[in-house]
Amino acid sequence: MKQIAYLVLILTVLNSSYAQPSFEWKATLRAVDESGNPIAGASADIGYYTNSQPANALGVTDTNGVFSASHALPVSLAEVSCQAEKPGYYTTWVRRELGPHYDADQWTFTQTLVLKKVGKPIAMYAKFNVPGLKVPAFDKPIAYDLEIGDWVGPYGKGVNKDIIFQKDYFDKGAEGYYAKVTVSFPKEADGIQVYAVPDAVNGSGLRSPHEAPLNGYQPKVTRETSALRGQPSKSDYDPNRIYFFRVRTALDHNGNVVSAHYGKIYGDFMQFTYYLNPTPNDRNIEFDPKQNLMQGLQSFEQVSAP
Repeated sequence: MKQIAYLVLILTVLNSSYAQPSFEWKATLRAVDESGNPIAGASADIGYYTNSQPANALGVTDTNGVFSASHALPVSLAEVSCQAEKPGYYTTWVRRELGPHYDADQWTFTQTLVLKKVGKPIAMYAKFNVPGLKVPAFDKPIAYDLEIGDWVGPYGKGVNKDIIFQKDYFDKGAEGYYAKVTVSFPKEADGIQVYAVPDAVNGSGLRSPHEAPLNGYQPKVTRETSALRGQPSKSDYDPNRIYFFRVRTALDHNGNVVSAHYGKIYGDFMQFTYYLNPTPNDRNIEFDPKQNLMQGLQSFEQVSAP
């Protein structure tokens, strides 16, 4: 009986989408580089649903970087995805909601896609910490070696104190819990900064810029989570965050940076992917996934994103 009821539900949903009036969307996809110049010859893909099945309008951008398509959709399926790719560039995609009601102005649109050029991907130390980096002890600062990919002794095999993590955890039993993660650094002028929190459904094959910034690093960040009785739950965690960091910084007698290592983080603490450039003073953070310098990684720790 449960299977019959389930099939009836599916058929009801599908039939309701068929019964709805359809309206035509008209999309103009425009592919440009980071300077705003049109990209001709890019493969264009506009995805949509028709009769509850996925479909695609495929083509190639013209000399103005433009590709256009249209199709009729019921309002319940009014969502399209736009994608463009070309050799030498990172794929870019954007998803657009057209509903919940038909609006002629909203259903006729131009979508600009900025394709980042493949620059100089390099070998880096990269590691995906999943299901999350577990601190060996609560309520105390513990250093982590980004090159080794482990805690500094006595908690692990790490040697360089690159980043310091401290997790304060308060278990209040039936009342709930409160946790705070503090990320700090051992050296003056080391630091971290948030680049962006991109939309999870829009993006580029290269999520970050090609280079880390020279300045703007802060000495620490904190992230809090809590679930306490009688209070709203709280979580600072955002898996879409991107950070830049600077470590192993050396200063001259005037306080100027003379040497430092740069990198980036995708995700948030304590589940994140990090990338460390091995060359001092090189701010390139465009990773070549075929050249991971980190040794001995488990399959689930491997990094495939640049």
